[in-house]
Amino acid sequence: MERIWLKQYPPGVPADIEPTQYASLVDLLEESFAKFADRKAFICMDKAITYRDLDQMSLALAAYLQGRGLQRGARVAVMMPNVLQYPVATAAVLRAGFAVVNVNPLYTPRELEHQLKDSGAEAIIVLENFAHTVEQVIAKTPVKHVIVASMGDLLGFKGVIVNLVVRRVKKMVPAFALPGAVSFNDALAAGRGQTFNKPKLSPGDVAFLQYTGGTTGVSKGATLLHRNIVANVLQNDAWLQPALAQPPHVEQLMIVCALPLYHIFALTACYLLAVRAGGCNLLIPNPRDIAGFIKELAKYQVNSFPAVNTLYNGLMHHPDFKKLDFSKLKISNGGGMAVQRPVAEQWKAITGCSIAEGYGLSETSPTLTCNTATNAEFNGTIGIPVPSTYISIRDDEGNEVPLGQPGEICAKGPQVMAGYWNRPEETAKVMTADGYFRTGDIGIMDEKGYTKIVDRKKDMILVSGFNVYPNEIEEVIASHPGVLECAVIGIPDAKSGEAVKAFVVKKDPNLTAEDVIKFCHEQLTGYKVPKHIEFRTDLPKTNVGKILRRELRDQKKAQAA
Repeated sequence: MERIWLKQYPPGVPADIEPTQYASLVDLLEESFAKFADRKAFICMDKAITYRDLDQMSLALAAYLQGRGLQRGARVAVMMPNVLQYPVATAAVLRAGFAVVNVNPLYTPRELEHQLKDSGAEAIIVLENFAHTVEQVIAKTPVKHVIVASMGDLLGFKGVIVNLVVRRVKKMVPAFALPGAVSFNDALAAGRGQTFNKPKLSPGDVAFLQYTGGTTGVSKGATLLHRNIVANVLQNDAWLQPALAQPPHVEQLMIVCALPLYHIFALTACYLLAVRAGGCNLLIPNPRDIAGFIKELAKYQVNSFPAVNTLYNGLMHHPDFKKLDFSKLKISNGGGMAVQRPVAEQWKAITGCSIAEGYGLSETSPTLTCNTATNAEFNGTIGIPVPSTYISIRDDEGNEVPLGQPGEICAKGPQVMAGYWNRPEETAKVMTADGYFRTGDIGIMDEKGYTKIVDRKKDMILVSGFNVYPNEIEEVIASHPGVLECAVIGIPDAKSGEAVKAFVVKKDPNLTAEDVIKFCHEQLTGYKVPKHIEFRTDLPKTNVGKILRRELRDQKKAQAA
């Protein structure tokens, strides 16, 4: 297909990037560690670490991990929110020649057990606040080595106070017992005295296993190779240059990192992109604390603000937000979920910066398309393909549809995953014969190459940028002894974009909505728990007995209308 969208590229953005300039993501990281040694790389709770600190600490931790006898390519899980130890840990795992398995720290034992078993992770680096979850499942997983970090580890003297508050005052660390576990600082100290063997990494080595739900309900690991991530960092970097070149001049790029780093959007668009540019990430461990978040923002002049719609919206509803100085804000990237027009317009009015909406998936490292960073107005589309990326809108038979017609968004480019970890059948389902990845989203492309998402082919629900898969929730609800059968759909929600709604047929007449919700809370992360429960005497089904979620969705739409 002819790349009609290239005509929309701002001057200076190349049609293609050259990912082969780095043999691995480690080469890209180490180049920046050397080039920007004295610059601040990350700031968290007023404490900064420089590129030199990041270099030295990650090297020590890499040597320590190698000393545990892990073989090259071993998987190491990292289970932390946005704290300074996260970039140190991931850089260490990669430099040691291993693959990072990003884990949501809010996972329940059931979710964690699946991910550790499926990935074959042999080690885990976890913040102590979540160590009790690891304790509950470790015996059933291949994990042999545990490193436990605490909030105050890298905060100097202030860390002592932080740990005291977190453990004793706020009681945020549930009791846990993990015999043989080593503290993060002890692992660093031990690693400094050990020999580091620099592995020769290639573009085809696995860098990250990024877990994503599936239409099957089982969470699958998208296998992201070094070359996939390198490509996407270079694609994003090239894309943002025109906006960064505009006045006012910025000495060092300051990125707000409030999105969780274990999520692919923040991993690439905050952490790795900033390191490539010699920028600094302002880490926000708990973005839900809007008042605290705004206090942090007041201390710095930020230039780049990637976020999801709900976060932009939440910030603007706080009275102190308007007092912040956004004179140096150049880029606001919206992703993870649809950006709503009222939110985009209000953001522009307050900050003077337009939200450039983009689109991507865990399977694509993530960015596929984006609006240009210099676009003055919000247009309600997901933009145009970034360099070296091909987007094709296709029908169910895999044929390209005419412009202006809806079809499945299919993508090809160097950022597309190698496949799902150990699941060749699942991989085959999402790849076309000519090498395009099927996203499962329905879109329409216009004559300029801009795409608008119109629907989701899958039944996936998008809650505040997080993928929620009905099968997984249905499986949990169905295991309740008082439930006969159930179905789960997403319904529009002003706050989170979509909310989870469950339709339940009772086996036990005394079953209440509260019973179902409480039961779900025990087995599912908060954002997956149904917000609404509706009891029914039966559910719509096909002649083979398959529950029709689409019919439930249509009924809801009809009622709303």
